[in-house]
Amino acid sequence: MDTIAGFFSFITTPVSWVIVQFHSLYGKIFGPDTGWAWGLSIVSLVVLIRICLIPLFVKQIKSTRAMQTLQPEMKKIQERYKNDKQRQSEEMMKLYKETGTNPLSSCLPILAQSPFFFALYHVLNGIATGSTIGVIDEPLLASARKAHIFGAPLAAKFTDSADKVASLGATLTDVRVVTAIMIVLMSASQFFTQRQLMTKNVDTTVKTPFMQQQKMLMYVFPVMFAVFGINFPVGVLVYWLTTNVWTMGQQMYVIRNNPTPGSKAQSAYLERLLKHVTHAEKIRTRRDRNVVKAIVSKGRDRNEFERKFINGLTKAGLAAQADGQVAKSTATAVLDEDGAPASTATPKRQQPKRQSKSQRQSGTTTAKEDSSSETKTSLEKTDEPQDAKPQAKQSGGAKPAGGTQQRSKAKSGQRKGPQRPKSPSKK
Repeated sequence: MDTIAGFFSFITTPVSWVIVQFHSLYGKIFGPDTGWAWGLSIVSLVVLIRICLIPLFVKQIKSTRAMQTLQPEMKKIQERYKNDKQRQSEEMMKLYKETGTNPLSSCLPILAQSPFFFALYHVLNGIATGSTIGVIDEPLLASARKAHIFGAPLAAKFTDSADKVASLGATLTDVRVVTAIMIVLMSASQFFTQRQLMTKNVDTTVKTPFMQQQKMLMYVFPVMFAVFGINFPVGVLVYWLTTNVWTMGQQMYVIRNNPTPGSKAQSAYLERLLKHVTHAEKIRTRRDRNVVKAIVSKGRDRNEFERKFINGLTKAGLAAQADGQVAKSTATAVLDEDGAPASTATPKRQQPKRQSKSQRQSGTTTAKEDSSSETKTSLEKTDEPQDAKPQAKQSGGAKPAGGTQQRSKAKSGQRKGPQRPKSPSKK
């Protein structure tokens, strides 16, 4: 570890300068020789570094999501060229270039923190050995060696001997209890962070080997932290515990407000958004407006949670607009599974039920009976006597007293209305 820290000695001076500046601030509040002043200086160093790394963290999130989206295509390439590793690598690189993704982007925050981590380790190791380093001179070195965090010196390790711990003004029991608790908290925070990512912010519709690797890392990383943690000074444990807690909180914020499409976190987010929109009947924030705009633009490619969100807006009498806003709508139709209104969806063609032979025969008999009954009724109506009314004989036909022409009832098979008399046959 000392050899690795030596490679990053170029950044030791800036790191030690930042720690000294924060120590001068907290020393005025808690005292210059207290563990609170030096411990909070290390915590402030972590916060400052992580704030500077926020753009890399955002890039990491985008890269991770892009890699999750590419997993089905990557799996196809692996199966297609499983016997040709070189061609497989070429196709993978071509896929990364076409989509603009980089697998190393997900590791950028960790890689960017590494110089600061090893530089801090180099500074604390110098404090433990009693040698000045960076801008830490003799008075600051003596003050740092007196600083204890819950009874453990800032530069003490879990593996230190009793004599070395005694030279720092502490007991071996205090050092091991404090370092053991900090190692457990550090490993637990790492495990919870990875587990939160796997259970809430992963697209459940995609099952790829990438997910299995992430599950494996969820258990491997905490074990690695526990193994290496016993060789870290207390100050480095404070640094690493702080950065793990920061990562956990930062990830919780991202998962809650910008979840991965198709994940459980997206379902919870859209449920909250639907509740707020139906209550206020408008989109309040720009982030929510961008989410609704993206859902509308997907059309029939929406996932289950997005269709449920649009369906909920429709039930509430609202309609999502292309610009991300919502407007009142008179349509209350429920959307179908494809995201189209159910009223406009093409109805499915229903096949007639198959009838048995007896049912078909009974149906034919009933139809014949109905036909004969209608014919009989028609004949009866034709044979009914017409009301005898006085009519005046006129040339060319007879007209009723009221002046209107009376039409005779048509017999079965004849047209309605007056019939032309048949001319006598010529012999």
